[in-house]
This record gives sequence, structure tokens and C-alpha cells, in this order.
Amino acid sequence: MDTRIAGPADADAITTTIALAFRDDPVWGPALAAPDGGTAHLERFWRYFVEGAIGHRTVSMQQGPSGEAATVAVWLPPGVDELTEQQEAEVDALMARTLTPERFEAYRRLWQRFDETHPHGEPHMYLSLLATHPAHRGRGIGQRLLAEDLARFDADGLPAYLESTNPANDHRYERAGFRTVGGFTSVIDGAAVTTMWRDARNPAEGG
Repeated sequence: MDTRIAGPADADAITTTIALAFRDDPVWGPALAAPDGGTAHLERFWRYFVEGAIGHRTVSMQQGPSGEAATVAVWLPPGVDELTEQQEAEVDALMARTLTPERFEAYRRLWQRFDETHPHGEPHMYLSLLATHPAHRGRGIGQRLLAEDLARFDADGLPAYLESTNPANDHRYERAGFRTVGGFTSVIDGAAVTTMWRDARNPAEGG
């Protein structure tokens, strides 16, 4: 599968893959869980973040044989917000309708922790989401997609930042050159969020 930059026509497939991949995430699973156990809101929720990034032409993907997004990396360029003010208001309205008042307050506090931890000094690429479709897991395609993206950013002299919401993935990011720089816990169940940074590398030096 070849890597390409995603466009608006890919938003549906990308959103589906992200919703499936993060449904059981240690942080986002509990944070977004509806009281009735329903999942219909998840694709609506994640689509805002896909649409917020895709116009910057920094969302990369590999397409599967049936048109699914086999793996996808949602990046944001330096100085760009994940959502517009209107998108943020619509996301909040969606989650306020979906969650109990107590869970919605926990959801808002979780976002505050993400915002407070995010570095705002050196310009960098921000990996908002990295997801692999369940049908394609275990093949290393997400790791290869990440490596290709990072090689492009290295050529531009740009470091990268991410928050890992699943400790099982931390070592994969470390293999890609990221190092832990901090972290915090989720509001509902205290699940760990690891913040990670990768300095840009000189392509001429390799590794």
C-alpha cells in the first residue's frame, strides 16, 4: 500500500478507522463512553478532528483493498489549532447531549489537561491521531507510515510532538525517535497519558 496525503473525499474512511481504533483506548474509551453504551456518537465526534486537520494537507494515509483507511496519521502543522471555534462549540454540544453532566465536566477537564501540557515554544508538527484499522493490525503499517511522515518533517527541520494515550504504544514511538518529556492522568480513571517529543534529524546523518 502506498502512502498519500488525504483529501476531503477520504474523511469518511479515516473517521471510521479512528473511531474503531480508539473505541477501547484507555483514555478516550472511558472519556467518550455514552451512559447507554451506544457508539453512534463516536464517528461524529472524531470527524470534527479529521475535518479540522485535513485541509492543511498534513493527514497521511494508506488505503486498503476495499477502500478502507488501513492506517492514518492526523498531523497538524506549527501554530494551528485542532478545531475552529465553531467546530469546538459543535463538539461540546454533541458531548453535552451524549454524556451525563458529571461525565461531561470530566471530559472538559481532560481537554484542559491536554491543552495545559502542549508545548507552545519551538514550532513543531503535532501528531493528533495515529490509527490502524482493526483488519490491518499487527503488520507494522502504522509504524512505517509514521517513519515516512517523520522523514518528511526531518527534511523541513521540524520536530514532532504527541500524547500517547495507550502505554502499549510508548515503545513504538520511542523506536521512531520520540522521548518522554512529561505526562498527566485522565480524569475519570487516572489512565496515564505520556507526552513525547522528537527532535528533527539531519537526513544526511541517517538514523
